[in-house]
Amino acid sequence: MQKRKLGKSGLEVSAIGLGCMGMSFGLGPAADKQEMISVIRDAVERGVTFFDTAEVYGPYTNEELVGEALLPFRNQVVIATKFGFNFQDGKQTGMNSRPEHIKKVAEESLKRLKIDAIDLYYQHRVDPDVPIEEVAGAVQDLIQEGKVKHWGLSEAGVKTIRRAHTVQPLTAVQSEYSLWWRRPEEELLPTLEELGIGFVPFSPLGKGYLTGSLNTSTAFESSDIRSILPRFTPEALEANQVLVDLLKEVAKQKNATPAQIALAWLLAQKPWIVPIPGTRKLNRLEENLGAANIELTPEDLRDIHSAASKITLVGARYTEELEKRTGL
Repeated sequence: MQKRKLGKSGLEVSAIGLGCMGMSFGLGPAADKQEMISVIRDAVERGVTFFDTAEVYGPYTNEELVGEALLPFRNQVVIATKFGFNFQDGKQTGMNSRPEHIKKVAEESLKRLKIDAIDLYYQHRVDPDVPIEEVAGAVQDLIQEGKVKHWGLSEAGVKTIRRAHTVQPLTAVQSEYSLWWRRPEEELLPTLEELGIGFVPFSPLGKGYLTGSLNTSTAFESSDIRSILPRFTPEALEANQVLVDLLKEVAKQKNATPAQIALAWLLAQKPWIVPIPGTRKLNRLEENLGAANIELTPEDLRDIHSAASKITLVGARYTEELEKRTGL
């Protein structure tokens, strides 16, 4: 597996990471823990060194899963987790990025992950009630104490990124990005390039849509976030099939799959982009990692861009309430 550095930070990780959220949370009932431990360890054997989790996934159970799975490989891997919420009776009850809270939950994440220091600690969502300078200062304290090595922001706007970076340099920003959602190209990517910050796209396969495995008859369980997202209604899925067809056409030429082309396209955008596709299945893991070996020529990229620019996707990526939490 090739390696990449996240911006100018010097933090080196595998070119493709593994998003672990869906193993425990957000995409239907949690999967079998031992099976997921096997998938995570198989990823390590195949060269993956970058694993993404968060306290809210479960809550807590995903961090525990990742901690147990990676314990034998602690010195070989980079673990990213996130803070920023309150919980009551096992449910998320709102944002909380107050400095004292950050320091408290960092200790709890360290225990669940069975580690001495968090490699990459993200603020999960920008908290409008806490100035980002205070958040950065709290993380800076944790870095100075040796409990955190690097920090980042998730789904933050460029003004917030600049303010945070001034207090404590950011290693990475995590946001959704793929051929399915290209808004980061407008402001975010140029800002990250200017500041030397790495970019970690989540949902790089459009929450599964770009794999070509979903269609209008796909049924989502109530515990699957896609069941409430406008872009996953049967009408939207049918209308947006044209994008999957484009990926299938390129995939045929490259002897690849649509998912591999979608990931290879992301990798070709910038050398400091590291996508974190998630999966519960070993065959999907192998398929995703194979994208690192696919070379898209400048001509391929121009053709994809030209074809994709003519496609208008149907449906918002989030509900109005969820979208309000992003880009602050």
